[in-house]
Parts: sequence; structure tokens; C-alpha cells
Amino acid sequence: MRGSAWWRRKTLDEVSEGQAPAQAALRRVLTTADLLFLGVGAIVGAGLFSSIGDMAAGTADAPGAGPALVISYLLTALACGLSALCYAEISTLVPVSGSAYTYAYVALGEVIAWIIGWDLVIEYAVGNIYVAQSWGDYLRSFLRGTFGRDLPAWLAVDHQTALATPAIAAAAPRLGGFLVSFHLPAFLITAALTVLLVRGVRESARANTALVALKVTLVLFFLLFGVARVDVHNYVPFAPHGWRGIWTGASLAFFSYIGFDALSTMAEETIAPARALPRAMLGSLGICTALYVATALVLTGLVPAAELGTGDPLSHALRAAGLEGAANVMAFGAVLACTAVLLVFQLGQPRILMAMARDGLLPPIFARLHPTRGTPVFATVLTGAFVALAPSFLTPGQALELTNIGTLFAFVLVALGVIVLRVREPHRPRPFRCPGYPFTPVGAIAACGALMIGLPRMTWVRFAVWLVVGLVIYALYGQRRGRRQPPTSA
Repeated sequence: MRGSAWWRRKTLDEVSEGQAPAQAALRRVLTTADLLFLGVGAIVGAGLFSSIGDMAAGTADAPGAGPALVISYLLTALACGLSALCYAEISTLVPVSGSAYTYAYVALGEVIAWIIGWDLVIEYAVGNIYVAQSWGDYLRSFLRGTFGRDLPAWLAVDHQTALATPAIAAAAPRLGGFLVSFHLPAFLITAALTVLLVRGVRESARANTALVALKVTLVLFFLLFGVARVDVHNYVPFAPHGWRGIWTGASLAFFSYIGFDALSTMAEETIAPARALPRAMLGSLGICTALYVATALVLTGLVPAAELGTGDPLSHALRAAGLEGAANVMAFGAVLACTAVLLVFQLGQPRILMAMARDGLLPPIFARLHPTRGTPVFATVLTGAFVALAPSFLTPGQALELTNIGTLFAFVLVALGVIVLRVREPHRPRPFRCPGYPFTPVGAIAACGALMIGLPRMTWVRFAVWLVVGLVIYALYGQRRGRRQPPTSA
């Protein structure tokens, strides 16, 4: 292989001038308010309405934090806050689509850019697999509580779970001895959102704003009804698994916070990105941290933490407290909340694929835009198909853990990119400068690295396999077709 091709970089001037032809340019239509709502829409979702139960109760691979989940959330907020400051600097310095992929191309070279672009599929697409599955759990909870109806379990679960659950396996039909199972709710909601996203980013942002207003109201509704039923005895023991449970809870809680970084994928569609992106990233992170801490306190006060390992923990807690009507409202609202998260991440993933195709690392069809809508149609449809079908094969726990490690890895490389660009381009004007440099990016790297260590061993194995597959694809296709020439200087 041509060794120099692995490390060729883009320059900031090349990025600023733009790589796409004028007719393929994305439209600048998003305001600061749009981005703030998109950020809250991405952050407040399955992490608050579903995975919060696994964080408190634990999973088969990891101990739960118990009521000390509050500390887990604060630790994760610290790591995310440091990362958000790094994202704010580099996203205003490189205000184009592509997020961490483009930042890595500028700072660290093509092979690292490919690795992070491949890794971001885990954050966006695989993350949405978990969200789509949570959407289905809350939909079933709402149907059961409100109408007394439910889908057959084999039509709303992944194949691994169907095989491992005797009741589901016994009821599921078989085709030539093969057990038939399919996650129908995840398929339907993803297909519907894919159609919306093909129509245009402005239409998607408007739909998201309405959903965000509803979901924040819903969280406040939970706090209002739940706080009066809190039993302080449920806070004992506060940390049933000690520091290990808190640490693991913080690692899993990271999923709850991802979303502010998705805003960076929309830089090319943002009006005045130098001002809008930092405000929206940091603002959405602050709002969501307050909501998470308050929700964790009320949730673990309503029922013992060990009982929260369900697909719909907030509804479950309200029912356990005797608030059946409130639980049904919560289930319906959670369906809307997860819809907003699906929308934002389905919006972000195609734009990363588009940026990679612009650089020749993926086939040109990924960068092709709709002639009137201005959206990357092929990339959007392909992402939608993947997310619609994968929930039938991947378990929620596998999707959650993979999303966490993929996102943490991306955050580490973004923070490293801030340091590298400060060294290589010290005099380049920066609309937003990361405060506390170099301690902030170094702190982000350390904090995210510590959270990665807290994830189960099998998650590391799956992550390593994913990266190896990505490098093979790069060596066979992207390495020979990348458009950047080897840099003339370091």
C-alpha cells in the first residue's frame, strides 16, 4: 500500500472553500433556536425514558448504580461538558458537514478520519437501533395500559431474545424449522421518519421542535406527579454496588447525553454556525443535565432500583406508585420522545456518509443530493433501511454498549484534534476558543477514556471487530480513491 496515502490531510483552507460543487451545496436554513431544539431532541430520549432503568438496576454484564445514579449522571455530564467545549471550538473552525470525521481529516489524517467515520456509524445508526427498540417498548406499554391490546411478542423483539425466551419461542411461528421474529414497531417508525427526512431538513426541524416541546412537558409531568410519592427508604442502600456500580452507570449513562455532537453534522445547513453551534451545544447539554438529575432522584425514590430493569422504567415506576393514568400518559409521551431522537440521529448519519463520499472514501452516490429537496437521498434511505431491519437481530443491551464505546472514542479523537490544530495552526482565527486550554481537551480525553474502561469486556471485543472490518474496507476501496494528495508539509 502507499504508506503516504494513509496520512494525507485536508487543510483548513480547502475545507473553508468547500469540496462539493455549488449545485450540491446544502441549504443554510437552521437557526440557533432550531439547533437548540434539535440538541434537546437528540439528548432527551431513550437515555432518559429507557436506559435509565438499566443504569439503576444493572444488566447481565454490568452492576447497577442504584440511587447513586445521580452521581453517575453528574460524572458523565462533566465528561460531556469538556467534550462539548472541544466540539464547539473545532466545529466553528471547520464549519462543514461531517462532524468528527471531517475534524479528524484536517487534524490527524485520512486513515484516522476513516476510522472515526466508520466509528460514527456505531454512534448514530447503531444508537438508533436501541432508540427504535425503546420506541417499540413504550408503544406496547401504551397500547396495553390504554386499550388492553398488545402486539405478539415475536413481532416486537429481536431474534436473539426470541430464541432465549421460552414463552416467545413457543408462540412464534416457524418457517422450515426457523423461528420467525421481527421488530415491527422499530421498522415502521424508522421507515416513516426516513420519508420525512428525504423531504427536507427544514421540515424535519419543525417536526422536531413540536416533539421537543411535548417531551420536556412530559418530563416535568413525571417529576410533578412522582415527587409526591417518593419513599426515602428506596434510597437505601444508596450505592448497592459501590464505586464499581457508579462507574459502570456513568459509562452507560453516556448514551443519555450523546446528541449535542450531532449538531456538528448540520454546520453546513446552519445560519451563522460560529455563533449558533457553541450556544446550542452547551445550552442543550445544560438543560438536559438538570432534567436527568431530577428524574433520577424521583425515579429511584418511587421504587427500589433493582426493579427498574424494564423497557419502560418511568411508566413502570408510576404504576408501582399507584398512578396508572399517569403511567399511560408517560408511555404515550415516551413514544413521542423517542421519535424526536430517532429523527435527529437519522438526520446526522447520512451527512457523515455524504462527507466521506465527497472525499472519495465512499462511492459518489452517497454524496448525491435530491435536485429540489437538497437532501442526500441514497445515504438517507440506506441508513433508514439499516436501522429499520437491525433491531430484529441486535439486542438492546448490545446496541447500547456499542453506541457508548463508539461515541466515547469519537470524543477522544475530537479533543485530540483540538490540541493538534492548536499546534499546527496557532494563529488561525477561532470564532470560539475552548476555555482552559490545554487542560480542557486533556481532561476530556482522560474522562472519556475512563468511561470506556468502565464498559464490559465483550463490548471492547465487538468494537475491535468493527474497526478491523472498517480498515479492511478502507484498504480495498477508500485508500485508493481518496481525493486528497499527500501533504507537502506536516
